[in-house]
Amino acid sequence: MLDETVADLLFGLILSGTRRIAELHEHVKAGKWTKETSQRSLYGQDVYQKTLGIIGMGRIGEKIVHRAKEGFGMSILYHNRSSRKEMEETYGAKKVELNTLLKESDIVVLMVPLTDETKHLIGQEELAKMKSTALLVNGARGPVIDERALIEALENKAIFGAALDVFEQEPLPKNHPFLKLENVTLTPHIGSATAATREAMAMRAAENLVAGALGKAPQDIVRA
Repeated sequence: MLDETVADLLFGLILSGTRRIAELHEHVKAGKWTKETSQRSLYGQDVYQKTLGIIGMGRIGEKIVHRAKEGFGMSILYHNRSSRKEMEETYGAKKVELNTLLKESDIVVLMVPLTDETKHLIGQEELAKMKSTALLVNGARGPVIDERALIEALENKAIFGAALDVFEQEPLPKNHPFLKLENVTLTPHIGSATAATREAMAMRAAENLVAGALGKAPQDIVRA
């Protein structure tokens, strides 16, 4: 259930970022939508049949791919340490090098764990390889992106936008530059934040504790 809930949020961020839902919601509330509003000023980017690139094809990545392919007819690129043959066979996903994914994807989704190797995985050099019409989505951990480089790219319109659920500092400081940018959708690290999923997570933790107390193997084991 956790994987499905997080995938729901990530796809919501994809839609909000590409179609500028959060941004234009604020425009309407602020009274900026008038008869004089240019239709071109409201344009976003399409999602249907576009190319989705996922960096880190784990369980949640798989759920995102299912939504992208079955719901939106998207082409799928992925960058991962190992090949995922079942994803390639079922969804036509293609394993590519990181540079290729960045250059060819319309939407780039980050789902990697935070390690020494993935810290600032996306920086100035990587952002420069992305399409000017591309959206960057982070559902992994904040430090996977060099935020200074991303802020510069967003300010200069080097990419179309970003949609972020995680940040290098959480909560975001009140003076953070992201808060002044229109082309970024921000959510407060809510990947698993539904009542049903959080209750299921608590129950699973309790079941693991009971299994351990009874000398049985818990369902979920953290490898050292």
